[in-house]
Amino acid sequence: MNKRIHLSIAHMGGNEQKYTNEAFEQNWVAPLGPNVDAFEEVVADYSDRAAAAALSSGTAALHLAVKLLDIKQGDTVFCSSLTFIASANPIVYEKAQPVFIDSDRDTWNMSPQALERALKEANENSQLPKAVIIVNLYGQPAKMDELLALCDEYNVPVIEDAAESLGALYKGRKSGSFGKFSIFSFNGNKIITTSGGGMLLADDEELITKARFLATQARDKALHYQHSVAGYNYRLSNVLAGIGRGQMEVLEDRVTRRREIFNIYKEVLGDIPGVDFMPELEKTKSNRWLTALTLNSDKIKVTPVELINYLAEHNIEARPVWKPLHMQPLFEGCKYYPHEEDVAKDLFENGLCIPSATVMTDEDVHFVADHIKTFLSK
Repeated sequence: MNKRIHLSIAHMGGNEQKYTNEAFEQNWVAPLGPNVDAFEEVVADYSDRAAAAALSSGTAALHLAVKLLDIKQGDTVFCSSLTFIASANPIVYEKAQPVFIDSDRDTWNMSPQALERALKEANENSQLPKAVIIVNLYGQPAKMDELLALCDEYNVPVIEDAAESLGALYKGRKSGSFGKFSIFSFNGNKIITTSGGGMLLADDEELITKARFLATQARDKALHYQHSVAGYNYRLSNVLAGIGRGQMEVLEDRVTRRREIFNIYKEVLGDIPGVDFMPELEKTKSNRWLTALTLNSDKIKVTPVELINYLAEHNIEARPVWKPLHMQPLFEGCKYYPHEEDVAKDLFENGLCIPSATVMTDEDVHFVADHIKTFLSK
């Protein structure tokens, strides 16, 4: 196959250009505008949230959540370890101290067992965190009932990092509807995109109003430019919000297709001893943003890196599972609470993500699956 098969790329639905054209016709191409207002409303409504702020990235949304919780130097924040570094970077921006929590094998997300141990120890030392950032990895919701109950017990607010899980469900509730704050990412590789962008959501409209204020350079209400606090240039442009409006119209189609792609892979590869796919917790619906699997080294004498390199030779993009944050040089010395054994480390060493873009045809998916099967059979 001559064409490159990407891990995850943008897939336009058709109406994106209609909304962006409106922005050009109105010459409303700067941040803010009708598309921004409409995009915030549709995402908030979809997620069963009271309000949302459209921002330049998911990282910006996390940063504003951290700011609004008054997290600062000397504070600690608990965070999932098995995630992209953007989940924890905003903690560092505010000079607070991250503490990392391991995954469980049922979801690959934050382990309630590890979190319970961490909170108990922190409480005994009178050092409870200012927040807990719970990530929904690769579109699979975490065990929110257990995790939220623990955080409620210690009165610690939750930020739901749903950057990868828009369109997923947890026991009938939308991903992004949990916690004091939640965030989405609309980066170019996400299930829907605004090219670059993100969203901060909450059920407290006053907090979202404050977020919008901070995101537009914190300009005071005055005829002249007056500023009493430091702000940020974090707002989404009216043009990119137009892309987001069109993308939201096809979100459910994209979730359906990602799940179909996962099912094809599982049908072709699921019977191979030692191949295990990322599980889906009972009463949840993953959006299957990326199809992720592990190779059991006791049964398969091929490493994920070897398979990734083999696929690259055939113009197929695959990647390792995220390297856990507690293993990153940036966070050397940070406290880490494992599940029992170090689940996140094991998933990183034995896991990989394979092409899941909704632009793929069934033929493309079978092409990838057949190459994986051929290589593993060697």
